[in-house]
Amino acid sequence: MFSNKLGRSVVLSSVLGLMLAGCSSQSEEEQVSKTQIEAMYDQAQESMSNGNLNLAQEQLSNLNRRYPFGPFAHQIQLDLIYLHYKLDNTDEALAAIDRFISLNPNHKDVDYALYMRGLVNQRAEHNAIHELAGVDRSDRDSSMAQEAFKDFAELIRKYPDSGYAADAKQRLIALKSRLAKKELAIAQYYMERQAYLAAANRGRYVLEHFSDTPEVENALAIMVESYDQLELPELREDAMKVLRANFPNNQLVSAR
Repeated sequence: MFSNKLGRSVVLSSVLGLMLAGCSSQSEEEQVSKTQIEAMYDQAQESMSNGNLNLAQEQLSNLNRRYPFGPFAHQIQLDLIYLHYKLDNTDEALAAIDRFISLNPNHKDVDYALYMRGLVNQRAEHNAIHELAGVDRSDRDSSMAQEAFKDFAELIRKYPDSGYAADAKQRLIALKSRLAKKELAIAQYYMERQAYLAAANRGRYVLEHFSDTPEVENALAIMVESYDQLELPELREDAMKVLRANFPNNQLVSAR
């Protein structure tokens, strides 16, 4: 009996020893992995600091693939969003942003992700070549500007106290002007083709949705001229009254 008990005791001791050894080994492996990840992350940060953004992106992408749930996972994902933006990788940036927000809706940096989505869409819409050449292309596609507008508006609505809200508000002003110019370009297109009702409707849209932009003056002028051509004196006079009250130096006001 004693021999059997002793035998069971030896077996239990051996099993317990193996379990403890396994736990100790696992803990050491986890610690090594964390140390390795931290070292690799520091290397990527150094690459970013040195301006080597392509290398930093490659390093962080490798980290993100190898350790998707590691200790720096969220920060790595946010850094990759920034790098995609800086490198003009629009599709990759938007995909990374939407994935981060979807998987981490309550994360403390969701406001940053929303802000970056606005920046990405705004940059995608921006045409540096035309600006450098001094060419006004208000008639170009404005879908990305509309997306950026929605992104910044959502940020301000959901996170009014965010550190990015103030800049988002300033960007909204610029985007409003951009979208208003798009509407005016379409209105002018209709004017040239004598589609005066469509032109007046575009002018009214600017008045209703972008009333705090400089483009309102031209929108009112288009409405006055369109209603004049359509022989709608009451509507023409209403538009003229608003134009005269707010822009007394406008050419149409001076001519009448």
